[in-house]
Amino acid sequence: MSLTRAVLAGLLATAFSVQAAAISEQPYPGTIVLKVDATNNAQQIFRVTQSIPAQPGKLTLLYPQWVVANHGPSGALNQFAGLKVSSGGKPLNWKRDPLDVWAFDIDVPAGASAVDVEFQYVSPVEANQGRTTFTNDILGVQWQSLALYPAGYRSRNITVQPNLTVPPGWQFGSALEVRERQGDTIAFKPLDLETLLDSPLFAGRYFRRIDLDPGAKLPVHLNLVADSPEQLEATPEQIAPHRALIQQAYKLFNSKHYQHYDFLLAISDEFGGIGREHHQSSENGVKLGYFTEWNKYEARRELLPHEFAHSWNGKFRRPDGQNVPNFNTPLDNSLLWVYEGQTQYWGAVLAARSGLIKPEHTRDLLAASAARLDNVKGREWRAVQDTTYDPIVNARRPQVWNNWQRGEDYYQEGQLIWLDADTRIREMSGGKRSLNDFARGFFGVDDGMYVAKHYTFDDVVRALNAVQPYDWATFLRERVEGHGPGAPLDGLTRAGWKLVYTDKPTDFLKAQEDLSKSANFQYSLGFSVGSEGKLEAFIWDGIGFKAGLSGNTTLLAVNGRAYKAEILRAAITAAKTSKEPINLLVKKGHQYRTVALDYHDGLKYPRLERIEGQPDRLSDILKPLK
Repeated sequence: MSLTRAVLAGLLATAFSVQAAAISEQPYPGTIVLKVDATNNAQQIFRVTQSIPAQPGKLTLLYPQWVVANHGPSGALNQFAGLKVSSGGKPLNWKRDPLDVWAFDIDVPAGASAVDVEFQYVSPVEANQGRTTFTNDILGVQWQSLALYPAGYRSRNITVQPNLTVPPGWQFGSALEVRERQGDTIAFKPLDLETLLDSPLFAGRYFRRIDLDPGAKLPVHLNLVADSPEQLEATPEQIAPHRALIQQAYKLFNSKHYQHYDFLLAISDEFGGIGREHHQSSENGVKLGYFTEWNKYEARRELLPHEFAHSWNGKFRRPDGQNVPNFNTPLDNSLLWVYEGQTQYWGAVLAARSGLIKPEHTRDLLAASAARLDNVKGREWRAVQDTTYDPIVNARRPQVWNNWQRGEDYYQEGQLIWLDADTRIREMSGGKRSLNDFARGFFGVDDGMYVAKHYTFDDVVRALNAVQPYDWATFLRERVEGHGPGAPLDGLTRAGWKLVYTDKPTDFLKAQEDLSKSANFQYSLGFSVGSEGKLEAFIWDGIGFKAGLSGNTTLLAVNGRAYKAEILRAAITAAKTSKEPINLLVKKGHQYRTVALDYHDGLKYPRLERIEGQPDRLSDILKPLK
């Protein structure tokens, strides 16, 4: 490291340590009044004004950097524009901190009691600019993009009174509580900044609200917005499993850690897809057809169970390293294999138990996940523990060689680890105990409390031992810090199932492949083919990789015939009884070439197969709780 870089690194470290040391435990004096004008759906521009109580002297305002539930410093500072600051009607200069570009320094003049701030959040209007949060018919309000806040105080000790103006006649859903609504302007009740930024809002021209727990003291609602009114037409038979989800979650966690809960679900081909957890709500976005093509899009229905489970795991119980004072303090992601990995497990389980996804289709999804992870070559150099830092390292950008680099595998590999733990408990206890007991003991504490309760690795181990004595510390460390070979599939075996490959995909996985307009040849040729013949999802050191293929390549022909998925499948099948290679004509940039693949082992698609003589613990796991 050069001297200049070393000095800069030291200054940055000092800045963080000084900021942490300067955090006051006292409430911020006064209430920030936040007003958001979200009426410009034609240009998708949010106009923000704030009145921030302030004393004469230096005031530092921060733009949130570490986005709620996004696990990384992904605040949309590049879409923050037009900052103006004044006091008593007189403009004030502001200056960005040169070492912390999320911080803005202001000199508050003598005699002032507040500063007035205005800016715009210019939300994306094209896909290459970021996720679309505002369309002609749907509005997503993420408060972290719409507020500056004073440095030096804990976010939970800063009080904000938010106000929002929506396009004429639009309705909305949110966990926020309304103080009053006048026309299209809503004044919400004052609350702390931490809760505000954890309470997004969806509004829309077409809106429907469904009560998922009629008559309950703590209400749960499904708030729907969509591109058109017919997309909101859910039948009683479709609503029923959503209601069953609520009851199955209560039976699993034996507690409720919110005053009320609001699912926010956008059904749209224009509004950006999303799945993000919040303590008393969740942001969810799916493509058209969630209700109107119910059977076709079954796999999408794992989203709501996953995000709902987060109210307990990730929001009420949070890793200790995420107990930070504000939204500009780095997070420790090292326990995301619990936070997200176990939620991935419970999301799949609750989807099956509620009837949102059929148990046999849950098995198919588990097979697809297990096969992908079992073929991740990046395991050789990168343990799944290290992937918990990927939202920081990579900021969720596309990777060149995902199979080698690894992405956020702590989700799906964490699911396999917790299946392993569940089946191990069931086996050792003779079926008397399971991970259900861990869920009740770990997440079910302090029923009714909705203030975050943080935990350490040792707390997780202690809770597991309370259910079933075992060396859980070693068990977990070996799985999150190990390198295989292969994925942790012991849980599947103990569940009575094994991962196998056959020459035909299951009907459910074939349907998913058809929906994505892609063709999966990963376990034969070592890649998939996208909708327009684009090669993707390469396996490092797979057949295609060794032949010199890469991304940004289009498959044009197979053995002299124009590419179609069925033609390539037929060629792979024919090669089983032939010594001739499979010849692919490909185009990369302006270059055309023929690639010969010397492969003769046929088509391979993953599925789960029963192990004779082994108890079917997986079916027991997926059964609804009584």
